Amino acid sequence: MTVKEIDSDKFNKMIQAASNQLKNNVKFINSLNVFPVPDGDTGTNISLSMANGAKYVENDDTQSVGELSQSLAKGLLMGARGNSGVILSQIFRGFAQSVKNKSELNADDLVSALKNSAESAYKAVMKPTEGTILTVIRKAAEGGSNELKETSDVAKIMDAVYNSAEKALKKTPDLLPILKQVGVVDSGGQGLVFVLQAFADVLNNRPTDNHHHLDPSEMNEMVDVTHHKSVQGEIDPSDIKYGYCTQMTVRFGHGKEVDRKFEYQPFYDYLAKLGDSLLVINDDEVAKVHVHTEHPGKVLAWGQHFGDLIKIKIDNMRRQQEDIIKNDKQSSKGKPRNNEKPKSQLINGMAIIAVVTGNGLMKLFNSLGVTNFINGGQSMNPSTHDILAVINESHAKKAIILPNNGNIFMAASQAANVASIPVQVVHSKTISQGLTSMLGFNPDNSLKENHDDMEDNLGSVISGEVTNAIRDTKINGLDIKKNQYMGIINGNISVNDKDKITATVKMVKKMLNDDSEVVTIIYGKNSNQDEAQKIADHIKKIDDELEIEIHEGDQPIYPFLISVE
Repeated sequence: MTVKEIDSDKFNKMIQAASNQLKNNVKFINSLNVFPVPDGDTGTNISLSMANGAKYVENDDTQSVGELSQSLAKGLLMGARGNSGVILSQIFRGFAQSVKNKSELNADDLVSALKNSAESAYKAVMKPTEGTILTVIRKAAEGGSNELKETSDVAKIMDAVYNSAEKALKKTPDLLPILKQVGVVDSGGQGLVFVLQAFADVLNNRPTDNHHHLDPSEMNEMVDVTHHKSVQGEIDPSDIKYGYCTQMTVRFGHGKEVDRKFEYQPFYDYLAKLGDSLLVINDDEVAKVHVHTEHPGKVLAWGQHFGDLIKIKIDNMRRQQEDIIKNDKQSSKGKPRNNEKPKSQLINGMAIIAVVTGNGLMKLFNSLGVTNFINGGQSMNPSTHDILAVINESHAKKAIILPNNGNIFMAASQAANVASIPVQVVHSKTISQGLTSMLGFNPDNSLKENHDDMEDNLGSVISGEVTNAIRDTKINGLDIKKNQYMGIINGNISVNDKDKITATVKMVKKMLNDDSEVVTIIYGKNSNQDEAQKIADHIKKIDDELEIEIHEGDQPIYPFLISVE
């Protein structure tokens, strides 16, 4: 049976099936991580990103594929985690731009949209690399274009798209040497192949997995919620100034109460007087609002001046806080109480926001001037929305973000682009770089001057990380066995050993040079002060003129973080 068009119902089914397909293959995609570290997170990131996009689509009751595509793009933008999630959001941003005015998609529309998807993805990456998800979407679009010469059946075209993507995925190791060395295909590309496979299965009426949404418990399991605990349990419900978390989506120009045209600044300014934690994201058709307020009714009434309310959510945060405190007390019986995380005030109206996990690390960053924190890092990359929320809740007039992880750069940049205040992103790839960058901060300088000075400091530190291998592999000339410890220097696995301290000392030896003066040892949850001191003693034997600092970081996954300056 020939399928001539994709209508809104089919499109919704395609998106939900793709989200489900990714959810069911999270562990497999994560296993394709090049490094055999216990925090490969491409599958987690791309699945959570797609799940957010799918939720936006399902909550949109429009009958237009073009409008559903806009919802998908918005959901992916706000939910994007990690570089894979951000690139996926750009793929579907290009798709949405191409089909914006289409109620249904024919073969020409589909092929044009896929071509625009590839172009949008390549533009989003500063230095596009072949052998990645970019290659897969480009080849997928080419496969669709070639099939269009033979048929106008969108089901057959989507099969060709999927098959071309799969062929491209298999060739990624030939384009990216590190993939061939380790013996895996590109993880982000694999995620996209699963998406396109689901699309093809729906259009061809082949069996797909049952419709499934990630419930809160599954979401928590995927991002390892134990690493995301905050100081919220310490807040007294009576101290919450604005008690209702109010969210609404306004569809411009619809409804009986409309009496004015949307203009961003007046719309935002009125809501800002009603509460805090305000976030307004809009395009030509809708505005999505999040605000903490004592007057949710006034918020909703304000929205109706501009359009009808197609989505409303109001939560009593004081009641929620009471439940959190109750649950925390139940779960913490017999366990030591964690120290409260550090707090800081803005610096001349500026927020410095660091992505960090571990109370000890937060205290270190706080002592250097960081004012706000996003609990995250490896295996728990914050989404664009998460980063925006912290920017917004800081009440700052300007902000600097320290991602401290290369896989968070793109989400941080997207958040900076849509933030309502000027935001600069310092490209710190590691915790050590983030700490060193703070030495370039001057409270009397402008946002741009501080950004530039902090960027300049990044090259003055050598970063080392110690963790254990989760599988056997051969990489960089090393024969690594499962459970051995590995030393990673500036992102490259450089040493391995079955003993944690031996591996760390081997790594430090490779990090030292004639200009080395200071070695900082930060021990995590899987280590302790005594082990850190043993490493310091070994380093002193190598060069007794080195200054050695030891700090407790509380970080998971990495027993030791080492910096050499």
